[in-house]
Amino acid sequence: MAQFQKQIRRIGVFTSGGDAPGMNAAIRAVVRVGIAQKLEVYGIHAGYLGMLENNIQPLQLRDMANIIQRGGTVLKTARSTEFMKPEGREKAAQNLRAAGIDALVCIGGDGSFRGAHALWEEQQIPAVGVPGTIDNDIFGSDKTIGFDTAVNTALDAIDRIRDTAASHDRLFIVEVMGRNSGFIASHVGLAGGAEEIFTPEGNTTVEKAVDRIKDAISRGKTSSILITAEGQKPGRAYDLADAIRKKSGMDAKVCILGHQQRGGSPTAADRILASRMGAAAVDALLKGYCDIMIGTEGERLVQVPLDLVAKHERKTQIDLLSLANILAT
Repeated sequence: MAQFQKQIRRIGVFTSGGDAPGMNAAIRAVVRVGIAQKLEVYGIHAGYLGMLENNIQPLQLRDMANIIQRGGTVLKTARSTEFMKPEGREKAAQNLRAAGIDALVCIGGDGSFRGAHALWEEQQIPAVGVPGTIDNDIFGSDKTIGFDTAVNTALDAIDRIRDTAASHDRLFIVEVMGRNSGFIASHVGLAGGAEEIFTPEGNTTVEKAVDRIKDAISRGKTSSILITAEGQKPGRAYDLADAIRKKSGMDAKVCILGHQQRGGSPTAADRILASRMGAAAVDALLKGYCDIMIGTEGERLVQVPLDLVAKHERKTQIDLLSLANILAT
C-alpha cells in the first residue's frame, strides 16, 4: 500500500477491460461522492486508449442520472497495445497532468490494475482500483462487480434449458463464460443442479461424466445438464459433446450462452457492491492512499496492494464442485 502527500482537487475515473454489469453504478458513486467531497471529477472514455487520445471530459451530477440500472459502461472500454509500452504510459501520464488530473479510479480486472500499478510506479500517478469483472477471479476480493448478475443471467437460461431437456429426455452441455476461471461454472452448476461441472481447476473427466450419466440413467433419470467453463476460447462444449458421443454413443445438445452474461441490468447485489466500492475508492484517495484495490472480505471492504493483485490468481472453491456432485446424485 502506497501513500502520497499531494492534495487532490481533480480525479479521473475510467473503465477498462471487459465490461461488467454494475460498472455504471461504480462510476456514479465515484462521481457523486467525489463532488460531495468538493472534488472535480473527469471521465476518461475508452480506458487507457482514452488517456492516450486525450478523451477526457468533466462529469457532473446530472450526467449520472438513470445509469445505475444500465449494463455495460457509459464511459466505454477498449484495449490499448500502445499503453503496454513504457513510452505509451508516459504519454498517458502527460495527458493526465495536462488535464489537471491528480489521481485515478480504475474500474476493471487484473490487467487493468497492472496498468494502474505501472502508472504509479513509473509516473507517480496515484490510482485506486475497483474490481469489475464477471469472472470473480481477482485476488484479494471475495466478490467482483458483475459476477452476481452474470451468474443469475446464466442460471435463468439453464432453468429454461432444463425444461427442454426434461421434455425430450436429453443431455445438454451448457457453456458459460470464465476463460481461465471456473467461478461462474461452479456457482451456476451448484445453483442449477448440474450433473457435472467442468472447470479449469476441477478434476472432472469425460470418463467420469459418462459414468455419472449412465449411473443416473440406471436410477431412472431421463435428462442431464453438464456445465463447462469456456476455457481459452468459446466452443469447448462442442469438444466435450464429441468426446462424450465417442465414449458412450450418447448425443449431447450444446448451448453456448456467450456474451449475454456480460450484459443486462445489474442485480441489486451488484449495484450495492459497486456503489460501496466506488465510494470507498474516493475515500481512500482523499486519505492519501493509492496503488491499492478496494476488495471485499465477507461483507467488509478491504484495501489490497495492486502488486499483490497482479501477482496472484484466485482459484475456484473446489468444495463447491464436490458439493454440487453430491447434490446432483
